[in-house]
Amino acid sequence: MDRTYQSWEVRGGDAASIRYSSLDQVDTTNVDQLQQIWSYSTEDADTAKNSQIQANAIVIDQTLYATSPGLKVFALDAATGEEQWVFNPFPDSTDIVHWLNVNRGVTYWEDGEDQRILFTAGPELYALDAKTGTLVESFGDKGKASLKQGLGERAEDLSVTATSPGVIFEDLIIIGSRVSEGDNAAPGGIRAFNVRTGELAWTFHTIPRPGEFGYESWDDPDAWKRIGGANSWAGMSVDNERGIVYIPTGSASPDFYGGDRKGKNLFANTLLALDAATGDRVWHYQTIHHDLWDRDLPSPPALVTVTHEGEEIDAVAQTTKSGFLFLFDRETGEPLFPVEEVEVPTNSNLDGEEVWPTQPMPTKPEPFVRQHMDTTDINPYVSQEVQAELKKQLLSLNSDHMFAPPSLRGTLMFPGFDGGAEWGGSAFDPETGVLYVNSNEVPWIMTMVPTDQYGDTTSYSGQKSSFLAGEKAYMTNCMSCHGPDREGGGNNPSLVDVEERYSPEELFDLIESGRRMMPGFAHLSESKKKAIINFIIGDEFYQVEEVSDKEEVTDEENSSPYVMAGYKKFRRPEGYPANSPPWGTLNAINLNTGEHEWGIPLGEYPDLRERGIAPTGTENYGGPVVTAGGLVFIAATLDEKIRAFDKQTGELLWEHDLPAAGFATPSVYEIDGKQYLVIACGGGKLGATSGDEYVAFVLPDSML
Repeated sequence: MDRTYQSWEVRGGDAASIRYSSLDQVDTTNVDQLQQIWSYSTEDADTAKNSQIQANAIVIDQTLYATSPGLKVFALDAATGEEQWVFNPFPDSTDIVHWLNVNRGVTYWEDGEDQRILFTAGPELYALDAKTGTLVESFGDKGKASLKQGLGERAEDLSVTATSPGVIFEDLIIIGSRVSEGDNAAPGGIRAFNVRTGELAWTFHTIPRPGEFGYESWDDPDAWKRIGGANSWAGMSVDNERGIVYIPTGSASPDFYGGDRKGKNLFANTLLALDAATGDRVWHYQTIHHDLWDRDLPSPPALVTVTHEGEEIDAVAQTTKSGFLFLFDRETGEPLFPVEEVEVPTNSNLDGEEVWPTQPMPTKPEPFVRQHMDTTDINPYVSQEVQAELKKQLLSLNSDHMFAPPSLRGTLMFPGFDGGAEWGGSAFDPETGVLYVNSNEVPWIMTMVPTDQYGDTTSYSGQKSSFLAGEKAYMTNCMSCHGPDREGGGNNPSLVDVEERYSPEELFDLIESGRRMMPGFAHLSESKKKAIINFIIGDEFYQVEEVSDKEEVTDEENSSPYVMAGYKKFRRPEGYPANSPPWGTLNAINLNTGEHEWGIPLGEYPDLRERGIAPTGTENYGGPVVTAGGLVFIAATLDEKIRAFDKQTGELLWEHDLPAAGFATPSVYEIDGKQYLVIACGGGKLGATSGDEYVAFVLPDSML
């Protein structure tokens, strides 16, 4: 077996992102004997501010590299957990407020003795000496290069970072970006940087410019000048033999109103195959046309080899938030199973919206999540009175179709905003042709609100003007994440009593630069940012004379006539989803046949278990790993456990409590003849307590 399957040198296991290990020391007969051998605490969890670790650790020789909740990069002895070095990109503690983003791992590159770790923090790409953890000063500007290069002048004042590590092809690191999902989104172009120098090597424009392929898919010839997004935040996969990089992209911005970006919107929501050396397009496939539902492609595709109609074919498997799995020929982009353009509802009640009339739907495999909810799917574990309330609420929504357009009355999102499949990715077993994917089956509600209903400040001055301007700026820039009542929603925190966690000055910096999944709003005027702070803390901390409507409104400021009224889950106050279980699943799909092998609930709620209710599954973040030992390892669940399942049957064989929820993907590797399993335990999502530990498991020496 190839050495790459025995190590874990890349996020996702190897360049193909199949999350597979050929190690078989731990197998179905002994996995129940796994025990913790070491843990490492980064000592920078921030429980008050819901810090997280989403990183998939990599291991080079005997050294493990990963990141902390505060974006420190560290190196450990992978056998003992002993710290070797730590690099802090934010030595000034105030910088962490400015530039703290979610991070899912680091990238390794070497040429002889020149060994480097590359990672992102804020708007910078850093290069570290892998042996010492010091900056490589010959890279970029004394060790770091701006992620805004190649995106044009408009991006300079807008939020740009990267949540997923870049991928290596020869002497290039190819990387995507995380940008805002509103009108203030920077362009989401794909870039390649020279690993040695940090210089920009090539840029692929995901919103095509005049003369570029796909330009005609935008009805406005100037769309590329003002539309942002269509970015690749999920990560990429590389076929080094063919020299092709496979890149999934997200929606164009703003997410939920497309009246100002009419057309099919290439290359948003697209699987791109690019020449890794030049950035030239090889082929593409758009999985959502004119996205209005935030159906970003959520994870790097798995580069697989399957037996299809008697022929061995190198293919690309892409899972989606909507619960479809697309399988393409790796060289041509042709679907291996038929894909139909299916008519979808187009009856939008939002002025100016033109819903695309069809969406591509694979005929095989069958979706790995439910895609419709009706009154027969109401949660059975609540009282009849509550069930009646939920049915009434469901009937008040647009819920006839999974692609029902956004509306003023409210549209059911099922699957929800967070999948179907999510950023943890899938695992593929090259021995059997079976792909494993975990999924969420929790409904959300999307309600659109006209932005012109918020206060006109021109008739007021002083405190009244400041409050109304702050309300309007909050509603048009912040409400979609934090809700109309500032109570948060989805994975976005509440801003109620936010002044107890941040000073007004810290809030100003946070709005300016962003934090974790929140983009920065540097493009907003100083007075508008101050007015937002006054509004959310309910006090005139800042004296603001005249605001907003008397200021010049630039193209970068919010101009959409509608905004979403917060990420709202359809659930009961106690937290359980409104629909019947399962609420999270693990699925096995045979890519040779397109048939499902099995599907099981993933995770459980202890209080429901105490009531004698079978495991319901929980929402889950982080992906699986499959091994030659016959196992699928996965954490990901709200119940703070890591589990091992029989890969053939889905039978639970082992589970172990974690110090915090493992919202990350495990790593599997071998040192000195011993097989290790490591998981980051960062918590922080879904209301789970934040943590800062990495935990390693092995079999006892007596069994080796």
